[in-house]
Amino acid sequence: MILKERTKPEELVILQSLQPRMELEEKDAQYLWTLEKGYEGEVQFDHWFTNHRVESLIINDLLLEVNGTLFQIDSFVITQDRLHLFEVKNLEGDYYLDGDKFKTAAGKETKNPLHQLSRAESLLKQLLKELGFYIPLEPHLVFINPEFALLQAPLKSPIILPNQLNRFMDKMNRTSSKLNTKHTKLAEALMSLHIKKSPYSRVPNYDFGMLRKGVICEVCGEFLEVFERKRIICNHCGSKGEVDSLVLRTVKSFKILFPNQKVTTTAIYEWADSTLPKRAIRRVLQKHLTVRGEWISTHYE
Repeated sequence: MILKERTKPEELVILQSLQPRMELEEKDAQYLWTLEKGYEGEVQFDHWFTNHRVESLIINDLLLEVNGTLFQIDSFVITQDRLHLFEVKNLEGDYYLDGDKFKTAAGKETKNPLHQLSRAESLLKQLLKELGFYIPLEPHLVFINPEFALLQAPLKSPIILPNQLNRFMDKMNRTSSKLNTKHTKLAEALMSLHIKKSPYSRVPNYDFGMLRKGVICEVCGEFLEVFERKRIICNHCGSKGEVDSLVLRTVKSFKILFPNQKVTTTAIYEWADSTLPKRAIRRVLQKHLTVRGEWISTHYE
């Protein structure tokens, strides 16, 4: 049973909304790519884990703190006599371990994911001890991308390679599991400690005035220009968008980037760079959102 679904990281959502509206610095563009790649791998992991048949509790995307130190867990699985800690990596290409160093086939050293897993394991054990739970914990480093290879992989390690995924799942499914209130209390305790918003944000500074305004095509990602009655036509790919859905998507991007600003007809009209008629914006806002205030103070939630 999945107790906590995976959601797209807030930083990823914001950066994806910013990308077409400002020129991201190289470090921010690289960070966006890293987040997208990581999330893509985690979604693939979730798809693979639907093959898990035994009774369990699954918690995704946990951000926890122990003694002032934050750590993240991609997936945590509670079974009868085992806790499974999963760190998921979506790397591709050939890599190898050189002692405790993790390198590409070309010899370039990168962050060793085994160190990240070991750190999370150590901190999680501390937290479990503080909570009074003493169920054995098994860490797993899952390389989910089928195009990944670890040359000269060690025989005994928490690493699960792409060609080992099916066998690993078969092994998990052969283990009997019957949960009780102890397991439920553990899951509830961890979820209650989950930190919803990370204090460390790597999103670049921005404001309303510096961002490009307009309505973005859902198909090709370019800005729409031509309004035709109830539709807007994209000059780049030729797709046509219905006004209602375009207004709602434009409102969504506005709320993502400016969560503390009120949604008003004028604000969305300016955010859309006058591409959408004011009357259409007002109609859609009144239809799909809740009206707050009156006259000049009217806004929508």
